[in-house]
Amino acid sequence: MSDMIPKERPVQEFDSDGRIVIDGSLLEGGGQILRNAAALSCILGIPIRVVKIRAGRSKPGLRPQHMTGLNLVARLCGGNLQHCQVGSCEITLDPGPIQAGQFVADTGTAGSICLLMQVAVPCIVFACSDCSLTLKGGTNCDMAPQIDYTTMIFKPIAEKFGMHFDINIKRRGYYPKGGGEVVVTSQPCSGLDALPEDLTTRGEVVRVYSRSFVAGNLPPHLANKVSTTIAKTVKQNFPTAELQQDSLREPDGAAIGSGLGTMIVAETSTGCLFGGSALGKPRTPAEDTGKAAVGDLLDGTSTGGAVDQYLQDQLILLMTLAKGQSRILCGPLTLHTQTAIHIARLLTKAEFSLEPVKSDEGKETCMLVCEGIGHVNPHLNSAAESS
Repeated sequence: MSDMIPKERPVQEFDSDGRIVIDGSLLEGGGQILRNAAALSCILGIPIRVVKIRAGRSKPGLRPQHMTGLNLVARLCGGNLQHCQVGSCEITLDPGPIQAGQFVADTGTAGSICLLMQVAVPCIVFACSDCSLTLKGGTNCDMAPQIDYTTMIFKPIAEKFGMHFDINIKRRGYYPKGGGEVVVTSQPCSGLDALPEDLTTRGEVVRVYSRSFVAGNLPPHLANKVSTTIAKTVKQNFPTAELQQDSLREPDGAAIGSGLGTMIVAETSTGCLFGGSALGKPRTPAEDTGKAAVGDLLDGTSTGGAVDQYLQDQLILLMTLAKGQSRILCGPLTLHTQTAIHIARLLTKAEFSLEPVKSDEGKETCMLVCEGIGHVNPHLNSAAESS
């Protein structure tokens, strides 16, 4: 596993205007490079040029989802964003100071609200005062975290770093219409704190919660079928865990379009959180949705790590910015995590390393260690100095 983080740091290259050049085709080669690079650019005031954007995809270049996120970040920092249009394979961002206030971003499609949050929320906690984001699009989408994952797993772990933000789900939106609306409000922090011990021991699964839902013209009994399937499979895999389930139909007006889906959260004796989710597909039995979600959960818990495969890469940005050494027990690093580490090392002086660890079950895990840069909020710290 140690070769997943190259010993040599990435070499910085600059364009003629002094921007750091980022190859958008490396590693994961997709939207995550844009999100992490834009967030660090905004927070740290680093001008960037991203080239070869999504070069290996069937439709290379920017899609509307990416444009919405980039435009939001540019507005957050009063930055100058160039070449941000559909199909563009290169953008530049020259950031300014992070602003406070109210901001609105609308994908205009079922594009993921959670991916907008991934790029914007770390930025607004470094503003000078409270911020509000009204984000519109899809709340429960394929190929992206469900909003329930962000609220029930990412948020409580992010708060351990010292981030303070609230999520209000005004309306859910599903593919293909979108139309969901989520309001995120944040309080500024002076800086993030490292996690020395919180995620270094996995523990045993002691509680499992599932939320299964239908919306629109789908009958409520489908959510019950999903819950029943989940209950049976959870009991087989975690026989001593406490199980709590909600099966519901979204109220009229609380969701746009029709949808079926579920989110499962498993909590361990040491406070670690793991997630599994699935969305229903046309002409597919509802029971298959429950089976897929439990399978997704087991993929995360079976690695022996203290985080699942989806949280792993989302924490890299926070570890990078935090003051001190963060340590997280992981299974094999995902390609998304390797990508996030590459961008962090390219744009900052954060140090990452892997320490092999043998789990109690004999699984090959690793301790991901990061010496963060200890970024401080320039607004709050300058105010404190002047007083």
